[in-house]
Amino acid sequence: MIHDDQPPETLPVRGRSPLPGGRHRRPGSGDLPPDAPVLVLAVPGTVPDVGNEIAGLIRTSRSDIDIRVAAIGGPALADNLRGLPEGRSAVVVPLVTGPHPQTYRDINAVVAETGARVTVTDPLGPHPLLAEALHVRLADSGLARADRIRQFSIGASVDGVIVATVGGDPAVREADMTAVLLAARLAVPVVAASIDGRPTVADAVGRLRESGGQRIAIAPFVVGPEIDFERLAKLASDAGLGCAEPLGAHSSVVRLVNLRYEVALDEEMS
Repeated sequence: MIHDDQPPETLPVRGRSPLPGGRHRRPGSGDLPPDAPVLVLAVPGTVPDVGNEIAGLIRTSRSDIDIRVAAIGGPALADNLRGLPEGRSAVVVPLVTGPHPQTYRDINAVVAETGARVTVTDPLGPHPLLAEALHVRLADSGLARADRIRQFSIGASVDGVIVATVGGDPAVREADMTAVLLAARLAVPVVAASIDGRPTVADAVGRLRESGGQRIAIAPFVVGPEIDFERLAKLASDAGLGCAEPLGAHSSVVRLVNLRYEVALDEEMS
């Protein structure tokens, strides 16, 4: 299956159930058949480091999954799909949090070129786990406080947060869902903005300033390779804003990659 250029604007209902019942219940660790699909983590850009880290974390608990990592901006994805073992299909999970048309166009072009039997999954978000991960990244940067034992907010050291994403207007619309969840955790205003489109981060700063926000922070709603983080952090610093790290290989991202693979596996088995 080749995924549409622009993924759905809402999380599919099927993705909300962690363990569907019935005879097609997804296999547990160590239960995958030998011909199960290969999991390919598609990393935007040319540097696959974060993909390798996520793959390593998955392998620690799911040694039965055959995992490959491929940067989309080079030949690795095509090489991996051409090199699939005979009779095996692949589940390609793009490491993006929401709609990212260019990433899906690039993946679909490679799938068409190779002729491999491939399922390209939905983005990792929106999902409550990503709001949790953003909260943790803000806390890691000293921009929010969280009770790490009970995993709930005990306040924030900023009075406004910008959930900054990439992928244009569709990505901002979906990031709005995550912004609402993050606002509930932090008890401060949170708005979504686009790093590569509108509304811009500057627009979001203006909205928060108008509502009385003085200490504002950016929470990059990206896995990492989608943006030039050093440039974003410098721009934030120059504007007097805090800036958290990207999501990276946070445990919530790892769990959502597993979920995307399992959903695709369910569909192939049904």
